[in-house]
Amino acid sequence: MKITETRIPDVKLLEPHVFEDERGFFYESFNQKAFDAAVGQPVTFVQDNHSRSAKNTLRGLHYQLPPHPQGKLVRVTLGEVFDVAVDIRKSSPTCGRWVGATLSADNRRQLWIPPGFAHGFLVASDVAEFQYKCTDFYAPDCEVSIRWDDATLAINWPVMDEPLISVKDGKAPAYLVARKFE
Repeated sequence: MKITETRIPDVKLLEPHVFEDERGFFYESFNQKAFDAAVGQPVTFVQDNHSRSAKNTLRGLHYQLPPHPQGKLVRVTLGEVFDVAVDIRKSSPTCGRWVGATLSADNRRQLWIPPGFAHGFLVASDVAEFQYKCTDFYAPDCEVSIRWDDATLAINWPVMDEPLISVKDGKAPAYLVARKFE
């Protein structure tokens, strides 16, 4: 597995070794020992999620506060998305900064987003299937959102038209008033 550092050191871009021939391809999409070595600590996943979204759908920016913060290992198995992680840890030197990466079924990249980060993605292809592992269970009472187009964060989303967002995401607060990790 190739590990690429991002401009926020705790967020990692992972690229599996892919074996291809005339029959197709094979790759190991997850290996606990290799993953733990890549992120520098043991991580336990408890839930896998799978979403399918149409072009120009923007999901996020979502996170869960303690006692149920979620780390996520995300990947795309059909189509392409622009994936974003925002550091919301108050004590972090990178608090308020974001990183983005193009994830697709073709490039097979995965992004590790540890607890303490807001997460969102924008679908760039006609349709995308997005799969992710979580380090804690979904806890609606701990869920928080930040506006996807927050001026303080200034995320450079590759949006051509107004994105398709949920009612909940449309009502999300600005970054400066959203609750953050202590």
